[in-house]
Amino acid sequence: MENNLLYICVAFLLAGLVKGVTGMGLPTVAMALLGLVMPPLQAAAILVVPSLLTNVWQMLARQGLYAVWLRLRPMLLGVCAGTLAGGALFGPGDGKAVLGCALVLYALLGLSSWRWRVRPEQEPWLGPVAGIATGILTAVTGVFVLPAVPYLQALEMDKEELVQAMGLSFTVSTMALAVLLARHGNWELAAAGMSFLAQLPALAGMALGGVLRAAMRPELFRRCFFVTLFLLGAHLAISAV
Repeated sequence: MENNLLYICVAFLLAGLVKGVTGMGLPTVAMALLGLVMPPLQAAAILVVPSLLTNVWQMLARQGLYAVWLRLRPMLLGVCAGTLAGGALFGPGDGKAVLGCALVLYALLGLSSWRWRVRPEQEPWLGPVAGIATGILTAVTGVFVLPAVPYLQALEMDKEELVQAMGLSFTVSTMALAVLLARHGNWELAAAGMSFLAQLPALAGMALGGVLRAAMRPELFRRCFFVTLFLLGAHLAISAV
């Protein structure tokens, strides 16, 4: 792991930059880049501290957290259950092909104009389904955007509430992933130290992303972001075959 120190720092710098511009994407970009040089669960162990730190900050950036928690509680409990169940069912395997396919699907959804809406009466049963599916993918790949992010976007929250909801969802997913990694023995001293170190370039990237956000059209950056994810995901999936 020490041999990849510079690469890890650059990966988290870029991931933090994306999050600084778009408000999301740090775990996805970090896992996509780290997945090129190490197994997904090893990469996920490094991801824990930077992801938790940045998402707690995002979650607490506005008032109204308790109301968001009450609304999303069925989904978030499903995330925890799905993560633990996914770890028990699939074990700490490589998962590169699954990670690659998940990134490709996420990129295609982001590049498309397809949108859907969840009606209030659907939330009590659809939330747990989305949460469990997200948890299982988290356990296998270390990425927790699918189907959580499309589900949250379909709730038609206002912009600030959506950003807070994603921060809450990612925080819970990160904590569930940390528990899973500890159970499988992947949260070792070296990984923990690298995870604490990785928060520094991640925060620097977020600060730089905030500057770029004011100077760059969000639509252009978003398209570049999803095209890059598509290429990285395709490479991971093909190389794993």
